[in-house]
Parts: sequence; structure tokens; C-alpha cells
Amino acid sequence: MEGDVVEYRIDRQSGIPAYVQIVRQTEQALRMGVLRVGDKLPTAKEVVAATAINPNTVFRAYRDMEQAGLVRSRRGLGTFVTRSLARPGAEDDSPLRTEAAAWVARALAAGLERDDVLALVTAALDEHEHERSGRDDQGHEHHRQDENDPGDRGRKQEDA
Repeated sequence: MEGDVVEYRIDRQSGIPAYVQIVRQTEQALRMGVLRVGDKLPTAKEVVAATAINPNTVFRAYRDMEQAGLVRSRRGLGTFVTRSLARPGAEDDSPLRTEAAAWVARALAAGLERDDVLALVTAALDEHEHERSGRDDQGHEHHRQDENDPGDRGRKQEDA
């Protein structure tokens, strides 16, 4: 593919450096399966023309991704994807993506804004991670009893 697989968009109001935005957008495209191993990234010249950012910013993003093992630059040929981040179920055409898109549409229709939606998703992820790790917000361990494990249900639980 000739660099038309991903189109970078720079949000100058976000406070996030442009090179970080390029890296994150590339990682997202890799996770969603939009970019695949062997795909060519846009040239620095193409990114500069589309985003009006400094070429050194693009070079830094590409260098960071190369150091992370995501891409490889080939002098005179371009920068190519060398590793995928896609996981089953995360592809652009997956049922989970369809469900997520429907949920986002409902949230926006209910009057939530982008930051509200992101906050809800982040809170849900944080809650799920805490449950999986068995730790609360202060890092204290809590042992959840499996509902199928009878254990010693008569034992009094002490507060940690």
C-alpha cells in the first residue's frame, strides 16, 4: 500500500505533542487492523502536507515507533509496519467494534460529549482492572470469594 492506509490528524488544542499523536494514531490503526505488517506509512512529506507540522516532528514519531519495533525505515523506500498490535475482536469490522459504536452513538445522543464518553470508558476499564487484580483504589488487596466456592462462609471478615 502506498501510504494511504492511515491519515494523521493533529489536534493542536489537546496539549499532546504532535509526535505523540502520530504514534498513538499509528498504534490505534495497528490495534484495529487498519495497518498491517508490510503496509507503508505516509512519507514525512505527505504527513507535513496534510497536517502542517514540522518534518522533524514526523521523523521523531517514526524514530520512536522504529525503536519500539513497530516500523522499519528503508532508505529511499519508506517506512513499513513490522509488527501488528491487533488482537482478536479488536478489528475494525468486529462485532465488538459494532457494539461499541452503537453504545457511543447512544451516549452522544444522550448529550454526552467526547470527554464524557472517554471518562466513562476509562472508569469502566479501571473498575474492571481493580476487580481482576483484587485491589482497591488505595492498592489494598481484597480477596473475592468465588460464588461457586463454598469456602468458609460463616467466618467474619475483617476490614483491612
